[in-house]
Amino acid sequence: MLGLGRFGGSLALELMRQDWEVVGIDSDPQVVQTYADQLTHTATANTTDEIALRQLGVHDVAHTVVGIGTDIEASILTTGLLADLGVPNIWAKAVNRRHARILERVGAHHVVLPEHEMGERVAHLVTGQILNFIEFEEGYALVKTRAPEEAFDKTLADSALRAKYGVTVVSIKRPGEDFTYATADTTIYPGDILIVAGKTRQVEAFANLT
Repeated sequence: MLGLGRFGGSLALELMRQDWEVVGIDSDPQVVQTYADQLTHTATANTTDEIALRQLGVHDVAHTVVGIGTDIEASILTTGLLADLGVPNIWAKAVNRRHARILERVGAHHVVLPEHEMGERVAHLVTGQILNFIEFEEGYALVKTRAPEEAFDKTLADSALRAKYGVTVVSIKRPGEDFTYATADTTIYPGDILIVAGKTRQVEAFANLT
C-alpha cells in the first residue's frame, strides 16, 4: 500500500482483516507510525524513488495499491515506476477522470475513483427507489430494489421482466430470510427484495417502478 491517507489506510486495514499481509509505505513518518502496529510491515519512503522501492522489495509483490490522492504528480510517477518495475497487478486511486486516464496510460491495471463512485452511489440511494447500487462496468450496474407490484404472485418467467425491461433478476430475498438465487420458476411476492443486473439506465428505470 503506497500512501496511507484515509483511502489507503482504510483499505490496508480491511485487507489485514481479510488475512492478507500488507506492507504500508508513506512519506510521512507520523502517518507510518500510526499504522506500525496494525499492518504486517510499514516503512517511511518516497514512493517516486526507484531505489527505495527496490530496497523494500516492492518489485517482488503480486499486488500494489497507489493510494496517493492529493499529490497527483507523485501518484502518476509512482504508478509509472511500479509499471517499470514489472509489478503484475497495479491498483491506483484517481481524484478525477482525467487523472484516471493518465494513470491507465502510465501502467495502472485498475483505477478507482472512490469519491466519484461514492457520490454516484449515494445519489441513486437519495433520489430513487434503489436500496443499493454498484456500477461494476461503464454502463452496467447491479441494484438492490423492492419488487414491483406488477410481478407479485407470478414466476419470473410469467412476469417477463427481462423481456419488458431488459434486466435480469439475479437474487431474491423474502422478509426474514437470506438472499437466494432466482430462477425462471421463482415466484415474486409483496415485500420481496430483488438484486437486478443490467444496463444502468434500464435498472434505474426498473427500480423506479416501485
